[in-house]
Amino acid sequence: MTVPVTGTRLADLTTARVGGPARTLVAASTESEIVEAVRAADAAGESLLIISGGSNLLIGDDGFDGTVLHITSTGFTVNDDDATCGGVMVKAQAGQDWDELVRYTVMHAFSGLEALSGIPGSTGATPVQNVGAYGTDVSQTIATVRTYDRETDSIKSFTNFELKFGYRDSLLKRSTVDGSPRYVVLSVEFQLGLGRMSKPVRYAELARALGIEVGARAYANDVRREVLKLRAGKGMVLDAPDPDTWSTGSFFTNPIVAQEVADRLPDETPRYPSGADGQVKLSAAWLIEHAGFSKGFGLADDDGHAAAGGRASLSTKHTLAVTNRGGASASDLLAVAGLVRDGVERTFGIRLEPEPLLINCKL
Repeated sequence: MTVPVTGTRLADLTTARVGGPARTLVAASTESEIVEAVRAADAAGESLLIISGGSNLLIGDDGFDGTVLHITSTGFTVNDDDATCGGVMVKAQAGQDWDELVRYTVMHAFSGLEALSGIPGSTGATPVQNVGAYGTDVSQTIATVRTYDRETDSIKSFTNFELKFGYRDSLLKRSTVDGSPRYVVLSVEFQLGLGRMSKPVRYAELARALGIEVGARAYANDVRREVLKLRAGKGMVLDAPDPDTWSTGSFFTNPIVAQEVADRLPDETPRYPSGADGQVKLSAAWLIEHAGFSKGFGLADDDGHAAAGGRASLSTKHTLAVTNRGGASASDLLAVAGLVRDGVERTFGIRLEPEPLLINCKL
């Protein structure tokens, strides 16, 4: 374990590039170091915040008055000895870069993760949020998650069923309070198919890009290529010179509403199955755009809405991302997000909920 340091600027550890100092920062690169650091913080009565890739996180300008554990464990193993699983088992450490793992699986003809290409962050964060994109989420391939249970001071592994996954949700997320989890993810094991073909493509935009029907399969390499192109076109692939990628990713979740609420919306409002009876999923991006917030909202003051003096704005590529244009604070990003949330509620009566974890700040 590295020596704890004080006063580290947390903006340097997040993709939005905002966040004040940590009172104490500890880095841990192995499972034993992670457990040791968490035990030490708990024994000292310290508030604890876990950071790895920092991609779904917005930390307030005052920082975090406690211990920040930066998980840097990397690496993964492949087990294809047991043919009864119908594929291979890939076990990745919590700090493993997610897209590096996805790229490896695609290049080695393990199918199941290809549509999740280009998502920034670490592997350990994926089961917490049930990370998903383009009709796929990690709950479709996760077999087990190994954790440290702070309440019982023991190692606990969860099966897929036990994690109780939902839309951008899981038992791990529901047992996390203000960024401090009961269960600290140590590693994640995925069960993946064998073969160069993808899983059935369920997302219409991706199917069109591939030139196939929804529900058909394509070569996984082709799926990865098209997903990366689609994400890059929306500013959703990290690119250091491009401030459109300096964000938490999608700032709002797609709202799931009762059917009667959806019926009151304009006929042209996109509606999708939610997986729950009597509930409909809506497009947050569509609601934002049709409430009058265009790409780049907040950049200029000619519309009277330069909420943050141009330091923060909606992405010029996609209305779901609130971006740091350089020199923005967390308050700047929240100012833009607040205008958008309130505008959508005034227009459609639907209150958007933030997707990133908000630490020492609120919307």
